[in-house]
Amino acid sequence: MEITWQALAILAVVALVAGCLDTLAGGGGLITVPALLLAGVPPLQALGTNKLQAPAGTGMATYQVIRRHGVRWADVRWPMLWAFLGSVLGTIAILFVPVASLEVVIPVVLALIAAYFLFVPRSHQPPPEPRMSAATYDATLVPAIGAYDGAFGPGTGSLYALSGVALRALPLRRSTAIAKTLNFATNVASLVVFIVAGQVLWLVGGVMIVGQLIGAYIGSHILLRVHPMVLRVLIVVVSLTMLWRVLVS
Repeated sequence: MEITWQALAILAVVALVAGCLDTLAGGGGLITVPALLLAGVPPLQALGTNKLQAPAGTGMATYQVIRRHGVRWADVRWPMLWAFLGSVLGTIAILFVPVASLEVVIPVVLALIAAYFLFVPRSHQPPPEPRMSAATYDATLVPAIGAYDGAFGPGTGSLYALSGVALRALPLRRSTAIAKTLNFATNVASLVVFIVAGQVLWLVGGVMIVGQLIGAYIGSHILLRVHPMVLRVLIVVVSLTMLWRVLVS
């Protein structure tokens, strides 16, 4: 498909904003996927192209949290593998969903995730003891969330962060840092499958990669300086506005 330079410029700015917000509060995909749909990109290619630009943001965030927030490679390599495998299965599954169904399913799923961001109460305090062993958590919930990310994606980082707090009794900051590495693994896995399936628009994704890198870099340097609820409300308002435009167009 052909896309104008004006649309490419807008998508680059959208990716910058999404990369910054995703690093700070998660949910950047709630902005980028509707923006791609609004630009006229078919549903599967919108998901595939989103995965081309998404690893740039999560990769930058992963590098920053490992360098600045004390996450060790030895602590995340096996969970990242489980997340990778789950994402591969989720992406393969979505390829077999009819395109006509995706045109309805994708906006509905994104709207539900946006509502989740806004209305589900957050618990930032971990329980006294883990509710699930590391081995069980890594082999069950990590690939399950990865499968969701492979199929759709938005909100994955928040799901990983909150599950780490609730089930593994991790402090929120550490759980959020680990979530960035898992989200990077799921993004890469899904991208590989979409590339093999030929569902990636390289020019569009390449332009958005630049925006994602800049946005993630900015976000990583202002982490914890902005109240998370302000960011969540902003994500929800922008994403629902875009979704409304997609549905009525």
